[in-house]
Amino acid sequence: MKAKFLFFVTLFSITLFIGCSTNESTDADDDAKTITTDDAIANSEIDASVDDISIIAEDQYSVQLNTTSKTSGAVKSILPLCATITTVLTNDTYTKTIDFGTDGCTLPNGNIVKGKIIISFSKNFLTPSRTISYTLEGFYHNGKLIEGNKTITHELKSTTLLAALHLVTTHSVDVKITFPDGKVYSRIGTRVREMVEGFDTIGNWEDNVFLVWGYNVTTFPNGAKYTFTITTPLRIALSCKMPFPVKGVITIVKNDAKATLDYGNGDCDDLATITINGVEKEIHLGK
Repeated sequence: MKAKFLFFVTLFSITLFIGCSTNESTDADDDAKTITTDDAIANSEIDASVDDISIIAEDQYSVQLNTTSKTSGAVKSILPLCATITTVLTNDTYTKTIDFGTDGCTLPNGNIVKGKIIISFSKNFLTPSRTISYTLEGFYHNGKLIEGNKTITHELKSTTLLAALHLVTTHSVDVKITFPDGKVYSRIGTRVREMVEGFDTIGNWEDNVFLVWGYNVTTFPNGAKYTFTITTPLRIALSCKMPFPVKGVITIVKNDAKATLDYGNGDCDDLATITINGVEKEIHLGK
């Protein structure tokens, strides 16, 4: 009798184990085939952080270029007065440390930053292509810790987006992002930003308009990898004073799952339309 009882207990245990394993596999398979609105919002928050860092680095490069070359018209920096800037020239390299402090410093687009960005570039501004490098030191963007480094290639050229000579910057990204809740994301990728309006009014950053294209691979906290590709160039208008594109489309791919994110028709807002499995939904972007 005991032998029969042990047989049924063992059989029940095996059945339970197989059932649990099957459910876990199904859940994992379903997750691998799904892209959610939360995924898109998290990515937009990372975009806001990475883009602001790029704008700050470019801003300080342009300020130094104008100061050194003594071109006509003063450059109006995008940085708020709460930022402390230290500039050191060593041999042929400028190093600029932008310290936003520990209490929080608000950028013109409403984002709050803390910590330091350390930027370096050559004092030779006459070469056709220049490289701007930066590192982050205790840097927080809207409560997210951003770690890593980046290089920006700065050049004037004609492109398919705009035939006239204009500023084109290529951004190499390799960062880790820790959200306030402890979740960790990582991103690698390349973005190209073309200034299509505002280049002739160097003293006024508010009329600058950029078209942005490129891609990134972002690893989410659960290990899933998402590829975000800009399929219609993103239009960023600094006059909006908001950290979101106003136009453009991103295609999102995770394994066999696919979605699109459309930023709209040019209005200055935080809205976008995400399409998943043919179903459209309007969402508020995160920053």
